[in-house]
Amino acid sequence: MAIKLWKKIPLNIRRWIIGVLFSFISILSAFAVGTMYPNKWVLNEFEQNITHKIQEEWKQYGFFEPEMKYNDNQTFIQAVNKCISYVNLTTPPMERVPSEIIVSMAILETGYGKSRFALQGNNLFGIRTWNKDEAQLKPKDNPDVEWGVKTYITKCQSVKDMVKIINNYHAYEGFRNKRAEQFESGQIDVFALIDELSKWSTNPKYTILVKSKAKEAQNLISSN
Repeated sequence: MAIKLWKKIPLNIRRWIIGVLFSFISILSAFAVGTMYPNKWVLNEFEQNITHKIQEEWKQYGFFEPEMKYNDNQTFIQAVNKCISYVNLTTPPMERVPSEIIVSMAILETGYGKSRFALQGNNLFGIRTWNKDEAQLKPKDNPDVEWGVKTYITKCQSVKDMVKIINNYHAYEGFRNKRAEQFESGQIDVFALIDELSKWSTNPKYTILVKSKAKEAQNLISSN
């Protein structure tokens, strides 16, 4: 009976009905699949929106920059890591630098926070400036150089500046590209990222040294 009634409907109307039903079924299927297996781009956008809202709330609560106090190698690593957590509050996930990298570079550049530039200038990464109007320290063995090592009000500000440099300077474009690829895949390889930081130092073995300290940082960070 139903078949006979269907055949009595004009062909162009039948085609229209079939098209509507097909579209409806497609939408339902897409919704069902998307619910069980969310699209990674949709998930990524959702995560970014949530992160942004949380960061705005944190700003309103008035979180304060942690004071970096340390008296040995372990407490230095802990202090730097606390600062990283603070900096990450206002840094989108895709623009963050892994904590192991920041900690290991700070260790190498300051000898666990004991260098003159760290103690007198709060500079944990040997960040230089060629701007004569910026506060800076000159190397003792070469006081007449045109550049100086930047000084900061706090050590945590040098961490923030280090992240800013990696996120903006052309020399670290390779780092940013590799980080974006890893972020997209969901698999972060810290040691592969370190390979893209060779320009931070003139030492040809710099990335090898950073990797060795990164392993130590990973163990201490995970134990806290």
